[in-house]
Amino acid sequence: MKLLVLGGTRFLSREVAARAVARGWDVTCACRGTSGPVPEGATHLPWDRSDDPPAEVADGGWDAVVDVARLPSQVRRAVAATASAHWVFVSTVSVYADNGSSAMEPLLDPIDDDVDLAVDPEAYGGMKVACERAVQETAESWMVARPGLIVGPGDPTGRFAYWPQRLARGGEVLAPGSPDDVVQVIDVRDLADWLLDLAASRTTGTYDAVGRPVALGELLAHTAAGVGADYPRLTWVDQDFLEAQGVAHWAGEGSLPLWLPRPAYDGMLAHDPGPAVAAGLRLRPLAETAPACLDSPVTALTPEREAEVLAAWHAR
Repeated sequence: MKLLVLGGTRFLSREVAARAVARGWDVTCACRGTSGPVPEGATHLPWDRSDDPPAEVADGGWDAVVDVARLPSQVRRAVAATASAHWVFVSTVSVYADNGSSAMEPLLDPIDDDVDLAVDPEAYGGMKVACERAVQETAESWMVARPGLIVGPGDPTGRFAYWPQRLARGGEVLAPGSPDDVVQVIDVRDLADWLLDLAASRTTGTYDAVGRPVALGELLAHTAAGVGADYPRLTWVDQDFLEAQGVAHWAGEGSLPLWLPRPAYDGMLAHDPGPAVAAGLRLRPLAETAPACLDSPVTALTPEREAEVLAAWHAR
């Protein structure tokens, strides 16, 4: 199997390349290489994707291509040069227009231009829609995977890793919203293996590439068990109070990761994994994912700020 990975130095694309090498595949990673080395055993093909593809990309004779890009111009150039390969494009559930629903429609309007997300982060989903369309209109054979929150070793965001690390520290834990709020995550290793299986079988179609929807309380319980914190002291604090305290949603400085505004985002982390599972996706237990996140970088609510919010909650 001759595989072209567009990227290969960070998180999902690196995991895909590394696992393909482990299968004995002939793996080439086309990227600048500035984010780190490609996995051992893979070939690095230098390519700044703001430029036209080098001849080695167009003439590679690839069986399959895996791409995780978000800029439409980059995807258009790459798929035009490798249209005869089976294309596996990694999109996102952020392509859906209604975050309150778990349905696979409607999609956002496509954004065909390359937008700097530092200037307009809301353009992400629309650009991914445009990328999907470029693949679907040009590749002879394609499949689109739309993951939700990807977690596990190598995650640079800390959006899930906060919880294994926080629960492992013990003590009273600030838990956001309701324990019944539905969330879902997918381990990067499970997603990478599945993408490779679909590349090998030339599976076509569009799938929500997501983990099992679970209540947040259940997710935290499994996560705690995975890091040896079997009886966490969770204090559930409601949405209105957290927002009044200036606690941020989802990710980043001052945030409680995995916490989303409800009901506006009830559907974003509640998609159906059934079709992907029927197509071969295998999902490991959350308790196996949690320990792999103990060394991941995290930017979120600090212990000091958590203590302040808990004190305010108890004093209300």
